This record gives sequence, structure tokens and C-alpha cells, in this order.
Amino acid sequence: MLRVGSKAACMACRNLVSTNMGVRFRVPLQKLHPLSRAIHHRYSGNTNPQRPPHRTAARYFTSMSRLPMRPPKPPPGSGGRNYQQQRGFWVARLAARLLKLRYILLGSAVGGGYTAKKTYEEWKDMLPDFSEYNWVIPDFVWELSEQIDLDKLAKALPEIEEIAKLLPDMDKIGENFTFLKSLLSSETSGDPPLNATDASAAAAQDASDKQYKKSSDKEKVDQLQEELLRTQLKYQRMLERLEKENKELRKVVLQKDDKGIHQRKVKKSLIDLYSEVLDILSDYDANYNTQDHLPRVVVVGDQSAGKTSVLEMIAQARIFPRGSGEMMTRSPVKVTLSEGPHHVALFKDSGREFDLTKEEDLAALRHEIELRMRKSVKEGQTVSSETISLSVKGPGIQRMVLVDLPGVISTVTAGMASDTKETIFSISKAYMQNPNAIILCIQDGSVDAERSIVTDLVSQMDPHGKRTIFVLTKVDLAEKNLASPSRIQQIVEGKLFPMKALGYFAVVTGKGSSGESIDSIKDYEEDFFQNSRLLRDGMLKAHQVTTKNLSLAVSDCFWKMVRESVEQQADVFKASRFNLETEWKNNYPRLRELDRNELFEKAKNEILDEVISLSQVTPQHWESILQRKLWERVSTHVIENIYLPAAQTMDSGTFNTTIDIKLKQWTDKQLPHKALEVAWETLQEEFARFMAEYKGKDQDDIFDKLKEAVKDESIKRHKWNERAMDSLRVIQHNALEDRSITDKPQWDAAIQFMEETLQSRLKDTESVIRDMVGPDWKQRWLNWKNRTPEQHIRNETKNELERLLKLHEDHTAYLANDEVTTVRKNLEGRGVEVDPVLIKDTWHQLYRRHFLQKALSHCNLCRRGFYYYQRHFVDSELECNDVVLFWRIQRMLVITANTLRQQLTNTEVRRLEKNVKEVLDDFGEDMEKKTQLITGRRVQLAEDLKKVREIQEKLEAFIEALHKEK
Repeated sequence: MLRVGSKAACMACRNLVSTNMGVRFRVPLQKLHPLSRAIHHRYSGNTNPQRPPHRTAARYFTSMSRLPMRPPKPPPGSGGRNYQQQRGFWVARLAARLLKLRYILLGSAVGGGYTAKKTYEEWKDMLPDFSEYNWVIPDFVWELSEQIDLDKLAKALPEIEEIAKLLPDMDKIGENFTFLKSLLSSETSGDPPLNATDASAAAAQDASDKQYKKSSDKEKVDQLQEELLRTQLKYQRMLERLEKENKELRKVVLQKDDKGIHQRKVKKSLIDLYSEVLDILSDYDANYNTQDHLPRVVVVGDQSAGKTSVLEMIAQARIFPRGSGEMMTRSPVKVTLSEGPHHVALFKDSGREFDLTKEEDLAALRHEIELRMRKSVKEGQTVSSETISLSVKGPGIQRMVLVDLPGVISTVTAGMASDTKETIFSISKAYMQNPNAIILCIQDGSVDAERSIVTDLVSQMDPHGKRTIFVLTKVDLAEKNLASPSRIQQIVEGKLFPMKALGYFAVVTGKGSSGESIDSIKDYEEDFFQNSRLLRDGMLKAHQVTTKNLSLAVSDCFWKMVRESVEQQADVFKASRFNLETEWKNNYPRLRELDRNELFEKAKNEILDEVISLSQVTPQHWESILQRKLWERVSTHVIENIYLPAAQTMDSGTFNTTIDIKLKQWTDKQLPHKALEVAWETLQEEFARFMAEYKGKDQDDIFDKLKEAVKDESIKRHKWNERAMDSLRVIQHNALEDRSITDKPQWDAAIQFMEETLQSRLKDTESVIRDMVGPDWKQRWLNWKNRTPEQHIRNETKNELERLLKLHEDHTAYLANDEVTTVRKNLEGRGVEVDPVLIKDTWHQLYRRHFLQKALSHCNLCRRGFYYYQRHFVDSELECNDVVLFWRIQRMLVITANTLRQQLTNTEVRRLEKNVKEVLDDFGEDMEKKTQLITGRRVQLAEDLKKVREIQEKLEAFIEALHKEK
């Protein structure tokens, strides 16, 4: 029998209670008490232990069951005297014992206290270690202890009756003790030894008893294992309930802190500081071999393996777009997970917060992520390397930074770019080659493991598995479909793949429906593993299952990697900063370190100053330029289509009528358009002239491309006021209808304008004739030039036509057919074959020169014709209608230039200035545009300096906060 309070009984009780409580104490068998070891052999079915348990137990029971003996009675016939002496002796001994009673009581008190303390320590060691859950309680909760309502906290805790329900069944434990007691009593009973005649019968009886006890013991062991599993599940549920209530309490505390209980400035969290560093690094173009080796969790896996679902379970929200069998993750998504009072998500470059507890905001967030992914993908591509940065905050979320990458594919399907597979591989390798990146390898458990591509890729990047965590998804489907569940055990033990990993996890991320909530997925995952034979048969360990355990493991690994590598990375950027600053001092010692944005602001101010300078141009300058340019634009039309056809009529009335009709048509159709074109071109030229003048005033040539782009874009956007054309047409029409020259200076100015125009045309005509007939005899002798055969024919034709003009000075502008035939025959008589078309073409230029020469001589005669014009005398020699025409043209040019100048200075210059400001604002918001227009080593060096300094400062602030958190 076991003796109450004996060492063997205490140890047996302790082992049995520990087993039923579900506490994992893994003590080597050799260190157990011999009696506990014997019980272990008995329950484990070990029929051949090193030492029979009944002998060990009998030895201890014999040693512990000895009792002190009573004094013997005196033998008969010994005599009374001896008896009295013995009696006196016992009285003396009794008195001595009574005197020692106080020492016995004192020793008992001391021993009892020591025993109680030792028992307390033993029971304390039996309790589970809750130190790993200290992270749930923030540091500042203790600061708020006085402000938290303890009554509400007490009400939030579970009642004692509910806790008692979760404790193991003491009745069943008592039954187990009774069973052990009967077992040991039967083994250690003091039955007398059997004689030789009964040995055979006893041996047969023992064999049958052992067989029966073996089967009953096996049933008992199975029952104990089931009881242990149920107790573990109850304990797990209790922990989950406490964690949930703790999360609610933490949420309340965070909300109070967010409202400003402490009346202090809220600092950025540790993970937010770290995420800012990663955001800056993602935009930083590394030089001097400075690479981004800061840790982050890289999520890789085959397409549709469940990467996004695992990430959503860790983030506790369905935040990513999803599709059936199609590629949804088209670009890397960096998700920064942190703890906060509200479950929200927001993008790095947006201030909008998406409430993840509302389905409308979740749908809007998924749509926004999909739009950003499609926008980042360039035309003709399927995936992009541009990173989308997203932050998710909420109560109880593990702090870490994860990057969800596009799923690895084995074949390019229809609709994908031909290089999609290689692009995905290059993106994945770029993230995984970071020696401090934690690789979260996702493998689909519902398909054959041999079809996996990502495991080979991960093995190449991390052959020793020092930073890889393997996750097997869809375990529910795997258990249902696989004929041998032990294959799952081989996977999670790392025996099936050649890939090595830090840890192996098995998770279930729902039933495959897109409408499932996170809570329903958690419940489904928990129910599955509670009833799964994988966990019940020991194929999977309890710490290897559920996304919750995965999240805790990944977070611990992430922060361990951060603490080990962040200071080394800070030193790398410090060295890079020193190199950049040294290069700047050597190459640009007198210049400020202006980055691209600061240079753009400087160029913007210069351009605006140049535009403002347009308003300082004098009216005389505007009008002179406009008048000259407008006449250059319309002079050809006036001479060729208006003046020459009318002047060749040789009749005053016909001349004036023709002039009026042609001027009216010209004003209605072409002249206003030409005038506005001239005004717009003049404005552009003046704007460019001012910018060129500023460039010569020690301006930085680094702005040349930007200024040219701003000028071109502003001019492209500028549109002239269409209503100005109608009013200009009326003004020009009225100016051309006026024929009254009021004074002699106006007359002389018109004659001078006419002479300059005719002389210019005569000079152009003579140049054309020289090109037609080739060099004359002087050029041929002095410059050794010869005429071509065509030039020789044209020269002979010219000589023949000049003889015709000398005979008929008043000849019309056109040759008659018989005159063409006569000229041709005369040339053939001299051996020159000529085409009639060539004769007419040569005649046109010769007659034009002849007419212009006559017009110039007539212009000289009209210098004294103003007196006859004023008194309306009719004199064929002094009838100067052509002078009046040129006066009308000149007056129209002056009035048009004045009108355009007013419109330029009052309206168009201001509108151009407004357009320039809009273009500068648009360029200022377009970083890609600024990168294209402001270039050079100086700019890149300043940009790198700014980035490296910012990264170093952020890293130092993060390291300081990290040390404080320790």
C-alpha cells in the first residue's frame, strides 16, 4: 500500500496530475523517482523494464512502513523489585520525554514550514510559463493602473465556476489513483511463497492475468491520452478567451491614450519608424555598393498557393483582391503591421483611413489596391517591380513588415507577356537575396509536392535554411485527398523536400470561399485541428499548427533579425554618407547641396521672373515688331494676288474696282488669321528672347532642359481669344476702305513704302532670272564657271523675248500663241530646240522685271503728284492709284499692329503667365518629369546625399527606440 505523505506517492501523484493538466514537462526517465519510473513502465506497456517495478516499490514500501515498537511486558516470575525498578526507569524516561516536548514542537514547526515551502515550490513549478504572454500588456498600462476602473476589469474576468469547468475532472483522477493503488497492492502484497506443486498452476494463472491486464492497461492508456487531448483543448480555449479579453482591454487602454490621457505628444511606434526607413530605401537608387539589407518578411509561393490568404490571416482582414485561378498580385505589396486601438489600413501616399471592420471600406480598399497594381504595370507587361506600401493597424496584431510578391508560375498563359515568368523570378530573387530577409515559403498542401517550383527557388537563395519558414496551406484538403497522411508529417518535418527551414507550420485558411470572414476562418481552422487525426496521432505538434502560432513565430524571428542586423546597416550608410560628402566637397565646393526639388523651385522662380518681364516691353517695340512681321507674312500675297493683277489692267477704274474686291476677300478670309498668327509667334519669340537673356546672366545651365520644356508646354496650352478675330476683322476692313491721304508726309511715306517693296521684289526677280540663265560672261571668265545646256537654252530664249519687249513696251502680261510660235521658230533657226512651256515661264519672269522697273519709274513721278491727288485732277501720267493702294496697306498694318499690341499687353501676356504657372505646378507634382528635365551628376549626388542622411537619421532614431524597448 502507498503511504499517505510518502515520497513515492507524492511523485506518482505529481506525474499523473501533470499529465492530466496538459502541462508539457519533458523530464528524462532516468531522473524520475524509481516508483514514478515503475508507474511509467506499467502504463507505457513496457513488460521488460531494467528493474521490475514491483520489487522497487516493495523495497520502498517496506522501508517506509516500519513503526516504533511498544515496550515489552515483564516476564512472569521476575519479582516485584525488579518490576518496580523497571517502572521507575520508565517514569524517568517519560519525564525526560516530556521535557523534550518543547524541542519536538519547535522542530515540528520548523519542519512543517520547510515542508510547506517545498510543496509550494513543487506546485509552482507545475504551473505553465506565462512569461511569453507579457508582450500583450503595453508598457504604459502600468502607468494607467490608477486610472483603470478595477471593478470593470474584475467583471470582465471569467467567474470561478467557469474556470472550474476548464480544470481536469478530479473524480476521474481519483479513479486513476484507485487503479494505481490496486495495481501496486496486488504486486507488493505479502503473500507467502508458492510451493513447487502449485508453481505450474500459478504460472498459467499469471499468464492469463497478464494478458487481461495488458489489454485493460492499453484501454486505460488510450483513455488517458484522449483525456489529455481534451484537457489541452480546454486549456487552449481558456487562453484564447483570456487573450481576447486582454485584447479588448488593450484596445480600451489605447483609445484612452489616443484621446490624450497623459496630455503628452504621442510618438511614432517602433514598427512605423522602421517602415519609414524601408519606404525611403525603396525609392533610393543605391550607389557605392550600398544595398538595402534591412530585414523584412518576404512572402513567396506558387500561384494560388494561398500566400495572400496567409497574409490576410496575419493582418486579420480580407484586404487583398482575389480571383479564381488568375493572377491577382501583379506587383510587390509591402504591408506594415502594427498595433493600434482601431483596425484600419492606409496607404503611404494617402491620408484616407479604411475601416477594416466595415465591409464597404474593405471593398474600397481591395479596389484601390487592384487599381494601383494595374497602374504600376507598364504597357505590354503583366507584372511590375514597383512596390505598393500599405499600413495595417489593429488590436493584437503582431508587429512586422511583410512583402507579398507575385506568385511563381511554371508556364506563361494567354494574355500574359512573354517574359512574365522571368520577371517574377527576378523580382523574387531581388527580395530574397537580401541576407537579412526572412523568407516565408508558402506551399499548397492540396497538390503534389513534386509540382512545387518555389521550393527549388528558395533552396537556391537560402541553401542552409537559416532564414526560411515553411508553411503548408490547405491541410484540410491534403488530409482528405492524400492516401497516406504520413506524407504531411514528412513535409512538416523537412524530410520530403531538399529545402531546409527554421520551422515548419501547417495552416488552414478557410474553405475556399471569397465571402468568408476572418473569424469564421479561425473557427474553421480551430475545429479542423481539434478533430484532425494529424494532431491526435502525433503527426503534427501543437505549436506547428494554426496561423496564430505562425504569426507569433514570424514576428519573433523578424525582430530577432532586426536586432542583429540594424546597427550594422546603420554603419554602412554612415560610411556611404562620408563618401558622398567627400565627393561633393571636392567637385562642387562653392555650391549648396540642392536636391532635385529645391533646384526645381529655384528654376520656377527664374521662369516666373522672365514671364513677368514680358509686361515691361514698350508699346513701340511691340508695334514695330508686329508691323514688320505682318508685312513679311502678307507682302507676297499683296503683290502677287492684288497689286500685279490690278496694275496690269492699264485702266484706273478697273484698277480701283479690282483692288477693292480683292482687298475685301482678303480681309474676310485670310488677313485676321495671318495677323493673329504673327502676334502669337511674336509673343513666343519675345518670351524665348527673355529666357535667353537670363541664361546669359550667370544663370545655371542645369535648368535649360526644364525651361525649354516649360516654354513649349505653355505655348502648346495657350489658345488665342477667338472673339479677338472678329473685332480685328472689322478694324482691318475699315482701315482698308479709307482712301483719303490727309497730308504730304503720309503721301511721301506711302511712296517710300512702295519703292522699298518694289525694289525688294525686283531684286528677287533678277535673282531668279540669273539662276535660270546661269553665269554671265564676266563670271565665266573670272570664276571659271560654265552654263548648263538648259541654262544655255533659257539664255537664248531670254534674249529673244527681250527683243520682243523692246519692240512692244506696253505689252500685256501674257504671250499670244502666235508670239510663242514666232519665238520658237526664231530659236530653231539658230539651232536651239525649245519647249513652249519654257518660253512662257521665261516670259513671266522677264515681264515681271519689266513691270517692276516701270512701276518704280512711275513711283518717282508720283512724288510730285500729291497736289493733283488733293484737287482730284485727272492726269494720265500723274494718276497715282498704286500709291494710294500702298498707303491703304501701310495704314492697315499700323492699325493692326496697334490692336494686336493692346491685346498682347492687356490679355495674352497675362494668360501666358497663367499657363506657365500651371505648367510649373504640374511639373512640380510629376517626379518622373522632374527627373527627366533636371539631370546631371551634381543633381544625382545631391539627391543621394539627402536620401542617405535621411536614412541614417531614421535608422538612428529607430535604434534608439529599439534600445529603449529592450
